[in-house]
Amino acid sequence: MTTPNLVRDFYERIWNVGSHSAVGEILSENFVFRGSLGAETSGRAQFWDYVCEVRSALENYRCDILECVCEGSLAFAKMRFAGVHVADFRGYRPSGLPVHWHGAALFRLEDGHITELWVLGDLAGLDARLRSNANESKL
Repeated sequence: MTTPNLVRDFYERIWNVGSHSAVGEILSENFVFRGSLGAETSGRAQFWDYVCEVRSALENYRCDILECVCEGSLAFAKMRFAGVHVADFRGYRPSGLPVHWHGAALFRLEDGHITELWVLGDLAGLDARLRSNANESKL
């Protein structure tokens, strides 16, 4: 699998579809993750728990790759994350309204698997949207 396809499959199959079986196919056994929301996980099981947590708080959760560049064993993607806020998330009660934020992801790949991922996100922008949605849902 080429690097862009591996990155695309990571977001499409794991995050957008929620395929647990894809975790074992795409991620190395010792996968290390540092997410834009502050989570740090080690191993597939911890990461899958995190995926489930985010997907349960944000219905119809999507990760869209806006751009991706690759060099050697590294890939870098400009991202947009979005969903409908249906459960407690980042200290905000559910609003039932859409929320989105942007981020950037740096992947390390080895032997056809993703071994490490660091994601940086616009948390100030996300929290502003969550605050705005909270105020709007009270009206």
